Amino acid sequence: MNKTINCSECSSACNREDLFTIDDRLVCRTCLFGDGQPVTIYPIGIVSNDFERDETPFGRKGSGTVSKIELLPSQKRFMSGLEQEPEITIVYYLHKSRSVKTSFKRGLDGKEVGVFASRTPDRLSRIGIQDVKLQDIKGTTLFVTGLDAVNGTPVLDIKLKI
Repeated sequence: MNKTINCSECSSACNREDLFTIDDRLVCRTCLFGDGQPVTIYPIGIVSNDFERDETPFGRKGSGTVSKIELLPSQKRFMSGLEQEPEITIVYYLHKSRSVKTSFKRGLDGKEVGVFASRTPDRLSRIGIQDVKLQDIKGTTLFVTGLDAVNGTPVLDIKLKI
């Protein structure tokens, strides 16, 4: 039996999957996004490394500098010319995201900011973007440095760094 929970902002009864945790309060999809509809995005690969989220708001633990991006075999057809690019931009899904805070001390410099003025992985969109150095390609596996994504992160897209 589905238990409904009330939104902390509008008091509407909602199913758990229609609620987001903001500042430790449950807020419904309508209060956050209005009439906006979710979009469907399919991953094209997955990150493989030894990084994990740690208990700090911005941190990760693990050693090593090289991450593998293991693309699905079906993505091979889109890789032409990629080996010639020293830097690329990786778009990924923050699958280990936690409760979102509207305001917090930024890890970079301790300045009090909101999500949009930070690089926190705890965001409503759960989208991460990062420029990385492309070290090597073997088949459909990319070897990159400079990627903050943790092991198992779904990769959504790869773009030329401009």
